[in-house]
Amino acid sequence: MTTSGRISQSAFDGSRLRVILLLDLYEGAQQQFLDAYEHMRNQVASVPGHISDQLCQSIENPSQWLITSEWESAPPFLAWVNSEEHVETVRPMHNCVRDTRSMRYSILRETSPSQPHEATPGRSDMQVEARVGDGVARHALTFTVKPGSESKVAEILAGYQSPEARVDDTTRLRRTSLFMHGNRVVRAVEVEGDLLVALRHVARQPEVRAVEEAINPYLEQERDLTDDDSARVFFTRAALPAVHHVVSGGPAPADLRRHALFYPAKRGCGMDLARLLAHQDEAAADDPKSPVYGSTVFQRDDIVVRLIDVVGDLDADPVASLGLKGRKKAAELERLLDGAAIGVEGSLETERNINRLLSHADMLPITDRSSADS
Repeated sequence: MTTSGRISQSAFDGSRLRVILLLDLYEGAQQQFLDAYEHMRNQVASVPGHISDQLCQSIENPSQWLITSEWESAPPFLAWVNSEEHVETVRPMHNCVRDTRSMRYSILRETSPSQPHEATPGRSDMQVEARVGDGVARHALTFTVKPGSESKVAEILAGYQSPEARVDDTTRLRRTSLFMHGNRVVRAVEVEGDLLVALRHVARQPEVRAVEEAINPYLEQERDLTDDDSARVFFTRAALPAVHHVVSGGPAPADLRRHALFYPAKRGCGMDLARLLAHQDEAAADDPKSPVYGSTVFQRDDIVVRLIDVVGDLDADPVASLGLKGRKKAAELERLLDGAAIGVEGSLETERNINRLLSHADMLPITDRSSADS
């Protein structure tokens, strides 16, 4: 498909994906790392959508390594990297690696010896047009707390002092939005510059560390932030990647309000549900009458969260707010959504159930903070 010029991020353009993982190894850990890589390579070779991978070692600094892999498209890679199988597969590498950095790229053009001067934009597995970005990276974390502790956790998460927004000359924390749905917490961040650098900066800030320690007793998944492996596994499992982002081309209205909607998918339908919402938000961005000005869809397994900036109240146009504009879109959502998980059963074609879904999907806002110079 041809992506809209307004889209700054999308996992659904259909193009092949190149994943680059930079690693800095501890001295003396090379053989242990190679053994762990062989195990991972054998596992990933059978993953649907995986094409190939390479392991490289720097010719200038032997402690620096590089793993590149190619995938048929982004969705199968995201399904793999967010799976519990992946968490366990890469765990043996943790003790070998001092630092890592992961980057994901859509393949836009390529050449080959048989066609050295010919770009191949017409291929169905290659992104046709360059996306237009805004210099902002988006990411979210999600985790659950023990039932009955929701109000206490909300109080803790709403009351902390904001960390310093500016990380360095090129990286700045732009906005943090935090919501809850029952006992599930979702924290979304927007970063100008380097996302990984910003996340590490925030994690080191004393006010943030105090909050993380304060909510530890209430988490359903135990963690020990003083143990690198425990912390790494927790945040890996909590990652809720942004799979699509789109903003209308016009200037931002002054009365925008931010909401988060929770869409639990039926088992195995999370990616399809995220794709449906992404397509709906593309259409909304092209509709000057739509109250939805901007949207980011986050997805991991069967958890889908849609962060939207809207004009006016959500219930003024519940169909647009939910991303159901268009013929049979309600039926498509009904097919993919685990309505019973949020207390909505029956056809979404009825006005009553649409309003009921909006009420149940709308997440409780805890805090929404922007840096002073955003």
